[in-house]
Amino acid sequence: MVMCRIGQSPFTAEPPTDKNRSQASFIYVEVNLRQSLTLGGEMAQKNNQLDREKFCCSVCLDLLKDPVTIPCGHSYCMNCIQSYWDTEEEKKTHSCPQCRQSFTPRPVLVKNTMLADLVEELKKTGLQAAPADLCYAGPEDVACDVCTGRKLRAVKSCQVCLVTFCGKHLQPHLENPAYEKHKLVEPSEKLQKNICSRHDEVMKIFCRTDQQCICYLCSVDEHKGHDTVSAAAERTERQRELEGSRHNIQQRIQDREEDVKLLQQEVEAINGSADKAVEHSEKIFTQLIRLMEERRSDVKQQVRSQQETEVSRVKELQEKLEQEITELKRKDAELKTLSHTEDHNQFLQNYSSPCLSESKYFSKINTNCLTYFEDVTAAVSEVRDKLQDILRKTWTNISLTVTQVDVLLSQEPMTRAGFLEYKCKIALDPNTVNTRLFLSKENREVAFINTGPLSSRVGVYLDHSAGILSFYSVSDTMTLLLRVDSKFTQPIYAGLLLDGPLGNTAELCELK
Repeated sequence: MVMCRIGQSPFTAEPPTDKNRSQASFIYVEVNLRQSLTLGGEMAQKNNQLDREKFCCSVCLDLLKDPVTIPCGHSYCMNCIQSYWDTEEEKKTHSCPQCRQSFTPRPVLVKNTMLADLVEELKKTGLQAAPADLCYAGPEDVACDVCTGRKLRAVKSCQVCLVTFCGKHLQPHLENPAYEKHKLVEPSEKLQKNICSRHDEVMKIFCRTDQQCICYLCSVDEHKGHDTVSAAAERTERQRELEGSRHNIQQRIQDREEDVKLLQQEVEAINGSADKAVEHSEKIFTQLIRLMEERRSDVKQQVRSQQETEVSRVKELQEKLEQEITELKRKDAELKTLSHTEDHNQFLQNYSSPCLSESKYFSKINTNCLTYFEDVTAAVSEVRDKLQDILRKTWTNISLTVTQVDVLLSQEPMTRAGFLEYKCKIALDPNTVNTRLFLSKENREVAFINTGPLSSRVGVYLDHSAGILSFYSVSDTMTLLLRVDSKFTQPIYAGLLLDGPLGNTAELCELK
């Protein structure tokens, strides 16, 4: 089998070489040597002097399959143009991949039967898919700088030549020892940005004074006396800084993920505590079901309402932290992509040191979350005890009235041993204790503090939305004086109280 160009005599057919195979302006037809004498007449009968490219889809670069012609006149495979338009569906307009003409609404596609017949005739003559090395550059590809006419897809860029090559034109760089030291990178259209617009020289120097890439002539001209280093050296230093930033971001991600887990545990604790409170309330109110049915329903509703409020608060914090994690991962992905950039100048031009601010959403995780609704149980138990006491007295009076017999129905003990049967361990609530009182011994011992700490300089932290107000003694260290957790519904105003001897003063200080 040999290949011959249409228009040549079949007797002078030449074997395909890399040179003549890559010329897109010719069509190669396989010819069986045994039929070479009849090729001219057979091809003349079919009048098949057509350019194969005219019957190729510019999307898949293969012969047209179920060809359709859109209003601008260009033809495509039906599936190719449908898939292309599907990607543009959100834009509410549809365009031609070649001429970019837009159509609104989306055109209805009908098979071009005449074009389909021509393609079938071409297939019968042996015209199959284009050779693998004839990969033409599409709209999203980087084109070869050397190709003329319709350009092939680039496979590499040379940072020394500042030229992008297709597979064919790259061969000298791969075969000629003279190009051995040339650095080949992934194809890029931005190579010309490495050329100094003033001196037309490659910018291999970085000016730290002006924070920009310059060429050698710039360094001895307008940047003379500036702090300059090689672009490679600056890239190395900033690469280390980038890795440090990535490490910090990854650490922040890890910390935030741990925070999210803690918040999830708090949600579970809230739900568990709420369920336990409801269960206990149900048991207590069962004893008084005929008298307290309505009250039981009220308590249950209040617990669930508070549960919903608390869960909503925690989940809101959780959502904000997850958003922060997503943003940190996005930043990390951007820095990772930038860290793999082989072009030093592109790296330096696109790099900016990320500024990581402290999270403003997460100020406190309540690790003591098992006592959310214990006060509900305690309150209901107190009501039960009081009601039981009332019922005992009432029942005693009723019994005495009915029977006129002094029968003791009350279960109140009459001896010390009897009282000890009802002993229980109680403790003071540290959340409601006066600020001048100090609790110890598992909150069962209380002492009076003669002086709550004094400070000549006090810092105030306010998170209005989170309901947090804290006062700190400010010196070389920060000491918490007082913390208030509440739901603020009105603006918060600063207030000063001057007490004591005359001459006392107060000043609102500037932060430094």
